[in-house]
Amino acid sequence: MAPPATFFEQQHLARRNTRVMVVLFLLAVVAVVASVDAVLAVAYMSGGSRAARHAPGLGAMLAAMPPGVLVAGALGTAALIFTVSAFNVVKLASGGAAVAEMVGARRIAPDTRDPLERRLVNVVEEMAIASGVRVPGVYVMDGEDGINAFAAGWDVSGAIVAVTRGTLETLNRDELQGVIGHEFSHILNGDMRLNIRMLGVLAGIVFIGSVGNFIMRNVRSGDSDSKKTGGQIFLIGLALFIIGYVGLFFARLIKAAVSRQREFLADASSVQFTRNPDGIAGALDQIRASSRGTLIASSQAEHMSHMFFGQGIHVWLGGLFDTHPPLDERIRRVSPRFQPSAYRGKRPPAAEVGEPATGAAPADGAVSGFAAGPQATGRRAADAGTAWGRSAGDSARLVGSAAAAKVDYASRLLAALPPELRELVRSADGARSAVLALILAPKDEVMRQQLAAVSAAGLGGLAEQARSSAVLCGALPRALHLPLIDLALPALKGAAQAARQELLTAIEAVVRADRRMSLHEFVILTLLREQLMPRARPSAAPTRKIADLEAECATLLVLVSQAGGGAGASGDAARNNVRAGAKELGIAEERAAATKLSLESASAALQALKGLAPLQKALLIKGLFAAVTADGTINLAEAEMMRLVGAVLDCPLPPLLEEVDPATLAA
Repeated sequence: MAPPATFFEQQHLARRNTRVMVVLFLLAVVAVVASVDAVLAVAYMSGGSRAARHAPGLGAMLAAMPPGVLVAGALGTAALIFTVSAFNVVKLASGGAAVAEMVGARRIAPDTRDPLERRLVNVVEEMAIASGVRVPGVYVMDGEDGINAFAAGWDVSGAIVAVTRGTLETLNRDELQGVIGHEFSHILNGDMRLNIRMLGVLAGIVFIGSVGNFIMRNVRSGDSDSKKTGGQIFLIGLALFIIGYVGLFFARLIKAAVSRQREFLADASSVQFTRNPDGIAGALDQIRASSRGTLIASSQAEHMSHMFFGQGIHVWLGGLFDTHPPLDERIRRVSPRFQPSAYRGKRPPAAEVGEPATGAAPADGAVSGFAAGPQATGRRAADAGTAWGRSAGDSARLVGSAAAAKVDYASRLLAALPPELRELVRSADGARSAVLALILAPKDEVMRQQLAAVSAAGLGGLAEQARSSAVLCGALPRALHLPLIDLALPALKGAAQAARQELLTAIEAVVRADRRMSLHEFVILTLLREQLMPRARPSAAPTRKIADLEAECATLLVLVSQAGGGAGASGDAARNNVRAGAKELGIAEERAAATKLSLESASAALQALKGLAPLQKALLIKGLFAAVTADGTINLAEAEMMRLVGAVLDCPLPPLLEEVDPATLAA
């Protein structure tokens, strides 16, 4: 049996499906245009010239029409469709949040006290850390009683996850985890970008029918003349409505063709992620047993039907136009031996499950890289390197992977966070102070200097908050820094742009206070810039090749190689890393060795390499893994650097050191 497609192959397949969708869309436009011209021809012949009415045969009738009528109808209809589609694509530029707003979903505050919402947020956080995805925004559709969910966004880092109120109230934790695992598969497999494009593009071909429906519903009766006029207007509306059904036919056909097999893949990925086939099978069984099913009441359900976890609308000719496979078939594929009666008899109720939280052992924060980190008072065993038994190719296959062991590790990692600190990052102000405190030096004298620099930037209030948070953050093991930032991101992204910019300014002030930047500081600052600065919607799928960006690849290769060289090392380790990575990438070793590394060039290289095509990104990640694991080990600094690369390039990497218990990382 062939191995499952990698993250990069799935991204490549999604691009191919986008091209298929475009072809089907153009065919749909042709069908709608032809329908409009047919209506124009009938209208002209029934109310037009005597010659047209009495012309023998259809061909003669059409020949009797002025030549510009059909051309004008065709051009006008096509222009209308493309304009509406373009408008909707632009309207969805903000990605997942815009889609959630379409269905009236409410963003769940990270510090919510609702038990069901809290459980949902906890499950999403676990899944995000386990998969290396930045923690998505979490939404709930309060007015929807059916069991359904969706994920949306232009890219992995900008994803959101939304569920219905019925999902929260009906499913237990295992079933909810199965549904969220399904949605994370859509995040990881490149489905979201395709889905959001379909949402915008297909709006154009159903728009004409919507106009016709609006006209018919708003025709008013009156005197005889107005009744006659109203009847004519109603007939126009009816014609547009019928034409609209041509568009709706093709829209549903396109959605069914593109999305149905992706649902099977997402179900299978959920099982792989959770190691619990009864979770998603039980959720599907609850849908089957519920009178509410998966139906969505929102007026946007038709447009978004391809995005939901389950069939969101009733459709005629269901076998042809269903966007989702039958429930029985989905259950059979994920759990062939699933017995509904036995499962329901032992099924736990849909009640909140609390999560344990234990304190983590303190550890120093030794850093290898550009300079010693702010907490570098010694070296930990974890920094010396953990044995790495994977080849570079197998390592690259970790990107976008879903494994139950990672979820288990994420649960242990979250439990290792002090409860007070985990609660602190659920509010915007607390998240800002905690993230800033992570890079403060442990020595009081240096910390005062850093906080003075923040105050000098006009951010004295934030400086004082960070000083208080340093009591909690100063004892946090380095391995928990990036997970803590992930937990803080939803609150930070929910803050005003001015507040986000203030945090970045404060971090830059701390970094400049001692006139040097550690690798750890570089990772944190670059990650936060990437996540908190305004994000433009990608205008096109990336298509560049490594050969086009060889200099940038060499810069990134030197950066990750330096992370593995170790502070105070002879330099041989870094050179060996460069050699191994350059060979994998097909870059001349001499060119990579001659690269002059600076923080500015490293940042610029990361931004440029976003433009690589998916399979080219796979080659880049493979080359970087060859570099950082050239000695058969991977240390914490290398793991952080690889995670940063994955975050910026939208290639989510799950935890690389999950075999290390985060509570035992102290020296």
